[in-house]
Amino acid sequence: MSILLRHRLKYALSGQEVKKICHDKDVNVKVDGKARRDHKYPLGLMDVVEIVKTGEHFRMLYDIKGRYMPVRIDSKEASFKLCKVKNKVLGANKIPYIVTHDGRTIRFPHPDIKKNDTIKLNLTTGEVDSLIKFENFATVFITGGNNIGRVGTMMSVEHHPGSYEIAHIKDATGHSFSTRLTNTFVIGQDKKPVITLPKGNGIRLTLNEERNKRITRNVVAEEEDDE
Repeated sequence: MSILLRHRLKYALSGQEVKKICHDKDVNVKVDGKARRDHKYPLGLMDVVEIVKTGEHFRMLYDIKGRYMPVRIDSKEASFKLCKVKNKVLGANKIPYIVTHDGRTIRFPHPDIKKNDTIKLNLTTGEVDSLIKFENFATVFITGGNNIGRVGTMMSVEHHPGSYEIAHIKDATGHSFSTRLTNTFVIGQDKKPVITLPKGNGIRLTLNEERNKRITRNVVAEEEDDE
């Protein structure tokens, strides 16, 4: 929380100012719809942060370099959170439940919900609004490994009993890469993510592409200055 307010959003210049913002008698910061006053409160992937007094909403995602990045979203998108299903088991008294990536336990899930699927959780009611299936041609967000922060389309999955399962993914530019299945997070179907992506839309450029893009940007800026 402190890093977000101080270094990312620039709402505070020091740790003392962060404490004053968080510990104010009026609620200034909400995470997933709940008031949080601890300046050390940990923020995780897909968390929705609301700055009450300014009316701003942010979703915590990774950029292509693996850094946590607050992505500005509107109030409609801030009403839900995507949660990856980490496990689905039958508990005591034969009560089925699922465990999500952020530690939530949801009892009596819909029978269609399976491991590695993504649920769209309503932050107001706590109910599951919809389901995004983990299947081929789904849009996935990479949450770990060397390709962290990249976004692409799931092409296929290699199964290796006793070892890691490998997912093969192709991004919007046609570049293919692979990663462990545990590093994938489904965020949409048919190349349509249901959330706003960070700058660059999860596409990693090569060094030459970054250089050419930077040169083009500088040339355009110089032409605008001349005008």
